[in-house]
Amino acid sequence: MSRTVIHGGLVVTASDEIHADVLIEGGRVAALAAHGTDVAAGWSADRRIDATGKYVIPGGVDAHTHMEMPFGGTRAADTFETGTRAAAWGGTTTIVDFAIQTVGRSLQEGLDAWHVKADGKCAIDYAFHMILSDVNKSSLKEMDRLVAEGVTSFKLFMAYPGVFYSDDGQILRAMQRASGNGGLIMMHAENGIAIDVLVEQALAEGRTDPRHHGDVRKVALEAEATHRAIQLARVAGSPLYVVHVSADEAVAEIAAARHRGLPVFGETCPQYLFLSTDNLAEPGFEGAKYVCSTPLRPREHQEALWRGLRNNELQVVSTDHCPFCFTGQKDLGRGDFSKIPNGLPGVENRMDLLHQAVVDGHISRRRWIEIACAGPARMFGLYPRKGTIAPGADADIVVYDPGTEQVLSAETHHMDVDYSAYEGKRITGRVETVLSRGVPVIEKGAYVGHTGHGAYVPRGLCQYLG
Repeated sequence: MSRTVIHGGLVVTASDEIHADVLIEGGRVAALAAHGTDVAAGWSADRRIDATGKYVIPGGVDAHTHMEMPFGGTRAADTFETGTRAAAWGGTTTIVDFAIQTVGRSLQEGLDAWHVKADGKCAIDYAFHMILSDVNKSSLKEMDRLVAEGVTSFKLFMAYPGVFYSDDGQILRAMQRASGNGGLIMMHAENGIAIDVLVEQALAEGRTDPRHHGDVRKVALEAEATHRAIQLARVAGSPLYVVHVSADEAVAEIAAARHRGLPVFGETCPQYLFLSTDNLAEPGFEGAKYVCSTPLRPREHQEALWRGLRNNELQVVSTDHCPFCFTGQKDLGRGDFSKIPNGLPGVENRMDLLHQAVVDGHISRRRWIEIACAGPARMFGLYPRKGTIAPGADADIVVYDPGTEQVLSAETHHMDVDYSAYEGKRITGRVETVLSRGVPVIEKGAYVGHTGHGAYVPRGLCQYLG
């Protein structure tokens, strides 16, 4: 059995910061011991990794990705192969992607299709949520079996009428089913019916540029849908996880529910923390690069999101990674913003951007690890196998250099997309080495992993629920 020792670094988890060496055996963390002690000095190893002056952190868990997702007549540019490789470059060692039920088909057919896309192709470990596109008696019954088999979260949409949209009755039925089987309902909370009216009106008035994508997807319509989802979950006795929260009023709805003791949770994404409607308004159709839903908001919303992360009103930062190339995909919407594929690339940037938030004083080091590693692992039934460095955990470990500067750019990133949403942004901190189950994937800034190393991971129930 191979043994690896990571020595000399500052081990940072969601709960502790300790100068410790880490012993890895058989793909799992075997022990931690204070650096320089006789215990640590006595460990023999096949491989030693010097982390002096570096952080030793759990591999990131990105609980919201869309590899190869079909949307608007095209599909997300990253495959499971390219997307998980890019994730590893950015210090993420587990993704949870979304399998999609096709209307008129079973949940199992959708899940099987995503296994075909992913199995044998991933550089890091992966799991699946299930998108419920067709809530009916059969799919409700299937939810029970999927939960028992390790697919324990189900996403519904209040947006995209005619594609993914579920009405309040369908949402209530799915929530009632989840309240019985232990599943977690994830909600895209925007009032899609009202948004479609505003889209139609904007296009009729000649407002076709990308910036109008943000104008029609009103803050009030995100807040209203968030409130409605919370009340439906309250009636059903179901927990609720609101995805990609972008607006201050939506944060306030989640905070109010949590203050009442309701099992309501929220996620935001780096694009809402670092980008804004200023990007959507960039000239010459450049704003199309930043079209996503929920949309980017005016910059003043960012402080509410940071405060929500500090106060635990929001528990997770995921990417909603759904990349479309500017040339040949985003430009499908020239002259009609409603035809621009919705989504941004970001799976490679999340850990670095959140470390920059530590540097900038928005969050602490331990909170960085909580919202990027431990929190998503707990939320989606992967902890303590994932999201921490402790005996028995998978040896998904990142050696992170907190002092090295880098500039984010499409010229140097590894996502299979022709632009960076953060082009030219200077970041302090960089991934140096990444282990996935003890196996090197990134080593001193070079990719040494291989396609097919990543394993499918069935999940347990949300660990924030008693």
